[in-house]
Amino acid sequence: MLRKIMDKVGTMFETNKFLRPLYPMYEAIDTFLYTPKYVAAGSVHVRDSLCLKRTMTTVMIAVVPCVLMAMFNTGFQAFSAMKANGLTEIPVSGSWLTFQWQAWLMQWLLNASQSCCGPFALMIAPAGTLCSWIMYILTCMIFGALYFIPIYVVTFVVGILWELLFASVKHEEINEGFFVTSLLLPCTLPATIPLWQVAIAITFGVVVAKELFGGVGRNFLNPALAARAFLFFTFASNICGDSMWVAVDGISQATPLGLTLTSGMDGIRQLAAAQGLTEMQYWFYAFIGLIPGSMGETSTLACLIGAVLLVYTGIGSWRIMASLAVGAIATSGLFYFMYATGMTHNPVFGVSPHWHFVLGGLAFGMVFMATDPVTGSMTLKGQYIYGFLIGFLVLMVRVLNPAYPEGVMLAILFGNVCAPTIDYFFVRANIKRRELRNV
Repeated sequence: MLRKIMDKVGTMFETNKFLRPLYPMYEAIDTFLYTPKYVAAGSVHVRDSLCLKRTMTTVMIAVVPCVLMAMFNTGFQAFSAMKANGLTEIPVSGSWLTFQWQAWLMQWLLNASQSCCGPFALMIAPAGTLCSWIMYILTCMIFGALYFIPIYVVTFVVGILWELLFASVKHEEINEGFFVTSLLLPCTLPATIPLWQVAIAITFGVVVAKELFGGVGRNFLNPALAARAFLFFTFASNICGDSMWVAVDGISQATPLGLTLTSGMDGIRQLAAAQGLTEMQYWFYAFIGLIPGSMGETSTLACLIGAVLLVYTGIGSWRIMASLAVGAIATSGLFYFMYATGMTHNPVFGVSPHWHFVLGGLAFGMVFMATDPVTGSMTLKGQYIYGFLIGFLVLMVRVLNPAYPEGVMLAILFGNVCAPTIDYFFVRANIKRRELRNV
């Protein structure tokens, strides 16, 4: 039934001169639902069950744990901050431009459910029973979704309009790669980022970082990271600092990674003590993702679940992930040794290597950003150099840069720039080796 409807609609797009420029949009929807109408035939073609559509779909599935954790943790951080500040209702303020409609809607849902749902009412703090914990988790998910979904919708709608425009002008199909970009970018942003800034950022990522270089397969920068870098250098006050990590008006809270810049491990111990936790217990909190930060980057556990899927399907390069981890461990271990032996008294040098992996976006960048098959290194040996370089640079920026505690974004973008050069030398070395073999 649906197939017949899609065929009729496709005929309209193919024959109507007004709808013909929009045919790439129809084609993208049709191939997302069904196998493409025109496929390669004949024995001369290499056949592989893992096409581009399946590849991007697998990546999107791998990101789902991070998305779910982004929604839950956004609500969890908000309600935890309210409890710490003695608030029983979500504060709502702002002008017509900065009005926090999410807070107003969430408070309305809380009041409505408590008046008619009894034990199944939404709540911002669990009462100790299993039912209350389930409703608390659901409340956190709903509040987080009120922030995550609008950011995702703006990213997707604005980005797909640009993709449609370029596809229509170039008479090409809309590439499935943007569906991954539209899901990755919201994960790297704070919940309180203004939506109009998200629209500008994805415009920069799609148009400048990808389409101006020829589109998917020709861009040398990761579009999602380029969009985030644009926000960082253009609207820095809304993407770094202490005021945007908690989705509650009037409450600011530093990230654990930000505290390490000035206090080192003492800052983390203070955060753990404030929640009645030991240092190791707080590490498990951070590993699960129950700390302030960008929405989808806080959970190392969710990232590792995605990594298992990507490595198992062969889509994500385990070489890049492993070498990046080795580079980060080696560099952070060197800095920790310098601090432990008294070579430096800078507290940020004393952050243990195992803490670096659960703070900031290192795990998310290692699994989903650095392994981009287009902008990353393509030669097998080059992937080791590429990954190690990124891991090394992440820690160099984190530890030696006094103004910016996170280095994942800049390190991966620099790795993207270096990837063609790394591949060039390995390809040339392989060519020379083959030439000598035939002498």
